[in-house]
Amino acid sequence: QVQLVESGGGLVQPGGSLRLSCRVSGFSLDYYAIGWFRQAPGKEREGVSCISATNGDIHYEDSVKGRFTISRDNALNTVYLQMDSLKPEDTAVYYCAAGLHRTWYSGSWYYPQQYWGQGTQVTVSS
Repeated sequence: QVQLVESGGGLVQPGGSLRLSCRVSGFSLDYYAIGWFRQAPGKEREGVSCISATNGDIHYEDSVKGRFTISRDNALNTVYLQMDSLKPEDTAVYYCAAGLHRTWYSGSWYYPQQYWGQGTQVTVSS
């Protein structure tokens, strides 16, 4: 059974950091691209960052570039999103998604969307 489980969300003050984890089961990360998405209240889901399976290509949306870092540990079947210098506008539910192919276009990059996690809430507020 394919599962993606996000963890690591929470409440943090502006300028703080969080590390999200996306642990997958039921398939090997070796062959899957992983994308992080987020959805704020009243807004559409948007891509945040993506890491490919084959050559390790990494993409960040402009809104998080220089502040967020995506990484993967295939041995642990886990992908991470290190979020630094958090801003109130980063508040959202964060989702990870996996796929053999990247099919959803953010406007600047193609993301996978074959399998989804349930999401983890990130709130940035003082």
